[in-house]
Amino acid sequence: MFGKSSKINEFRLWGLLFTLFGMGLMILGTAGIVFWGQAGKVFAAIFMVIGMIAMLASVGIYFWAGMLSTSAIILNCPECGRHTKMLGKTDRCMYCKTKLTLDPAQATDLDDEDKEEIEEVKRTQPQS
Repeated sequence: MFGKSSKINEFRLWGLLFTLFGMGLMILGTAGIVFWGQAGKVFAAIFMVIGMIAMLASVGIYFWAGMLSTSAIILNCPECGRHTKMLGKTDRCMYCKTKLTLDPAQATDLDDEDKEEIEEVKRTQPQS
């Protein structure tokens, strides 16, 4: 993906990019009719179809992001205090971009007590 953003916002960004790309292609295709007259109709038809496919892809991406959003874990960001949604084991806050995790083994800023608990869990788990 692009970088420092939450996963849901990344999906929404891809949906927006496909929407803009599809609309741009359809506008470019319509410009073919204006500048090339009769010969531009084929150009316009091709670009309209490709633009529609891009628009349908954006609808699919937005639908997928919406479905992921309904099953996401909602938590309070420790940095900004706002409600944010988290997908997977690690994600970023939707507002302040702070790294979030529910897995203590992946957390970087731990107290001594938390580190001891992690070591104890590692010792009790069978080695594979």
